[in-house]
Amino acid sequence: MRIGMILDKTFPPDPRVANEAISLIENGHEVFLFCLKYADEPKNETINGIQVKRYKSNKFIYKSSALAYTIPIYSKLLVKKIYHFLVKNAIEVIHIHDIQIAEAVFTANKKLNLKAVLDLHENRPEIMKFYPHLQNFPGKFLISSIKWKAKEEEFIRIADAVVVVTEESKEEILSRVGKDSKSIVVVPNTVHKSYFTKAEINQSIIEKYKHNFVLLYVGDTGLRRGLQTAIESVAVLKDKIPSIKLVIVGSNTSDIFLKQQVEDLDIEKFVDFEGWQNEKLFPSYILASSLCISPLHRNLHHDTTYANKIFQYMSFGKPLLVSDALSQKNIVEKANAGLVHKAENIIDFTEKVLELFYVKVLQTKFGESGKAFIENEFNWEKTSEKLIEFYQNFNQ
Repeated sequence: MRIGMILDKTFPPDPRVANEAISLIENGHEVFLFCLKYADEPKNETINGIQVKRYKSNKFIYKSSALAYTIPIYSKLLVKKIYHFLVKNAIEVIHIHDIQIAEAVFTANKKLNLKAVLDLHENRPEIMKFYPHLQNFPGKFLISSIKWKAKEEEFIRIADAVVVVTEESKEEILSRVGKDSKSIVVVPNTVHKSYFTKAEINQSIIEKYKHNFVLLYVGDTGLRRGLQTAIESVAVLKDKIPSIKLVIVGSNTSDIFLKQQVEDLDIEKFVDFEGWQNEKLFPSYILASSLCISPLHRNLHHDTTYANKIFQYMSFGKPLLVSDALSQKNIVEKANAGLVHKAENIIDFTEKVLELFYVKVLQTKFGESGKAFIENEFNWEKTSEKLIEFYQNFNQ
């Protein structure tokens, strides 16, 4: 089929969009990608077989996207562009990436009546509640997560099919919206086999931490990610594990609070803020670690999505310590890849670290089990099979 993917951002990068598109192309489909451009980029370009069609945007359109379901300017500005894309490329099936651009797509499709797939990368209405600009004036009064949730439910109902990232997300939607279970497909964001088979390792990172018991965190360091729990725990753990080192590879504007916490606890020599690093270095940091963490806070968003870092951790055979945010708890327990602590519970986090430190056989057992899980059943080559199978049967 001629599949028209719709993205409300620039491309590249967007790993999920690229992974899905390439897998579909490899299985005989043609994929055309509608995306936006703000700079002097080629209007048309083929990237890894994806026929990218860029439509000019500007700061006004970009800023109005936040108000997409408050004042419908954004959708109205994009309808003609999307209609042009659908007709010009003789699209047969529309694949919409996330809800921000969904209303514009469904409006453009009214005359064409093409089948439409809604791909929910995350629970956008829930995660919006944590956006800093929605906590203060004027965003707090202009942007309503309640309206976005209502729109999400509307789009889920009218879409011919929905793609989500976890089984927990599917169950949450089924409990909230009247939708046939068979029309919701679960396609997790997993790692490609090449991520761990072809990784280039930086030996200087391995050497830097060879004498430490490293607790590693990679990725966004926003406060909802739970690093304050880990930092508070290190203040206790340092007296029992003198070689401990919390290594944080990532960044966020809220890092000032994490660094102040480290300073207040007088544990600067036990915590390394490495800042944001090229993702090609992540495997080196993972291999240098003893235990990898994902101490997410509990909320509906975290309960229904995965932190992709846990698959990166597992792929290199490292034991995990994760919070009981539902999706990651379930997958780590299924893979037997580590221990689970109560979210935001410093005592439980500390006890679990000590258990893994003292019982070395657990580290090995969890590491090997997690690695086997990724190699055999939870890599992109395996998990994308559901998307491929879905499209094989979609138009029948």
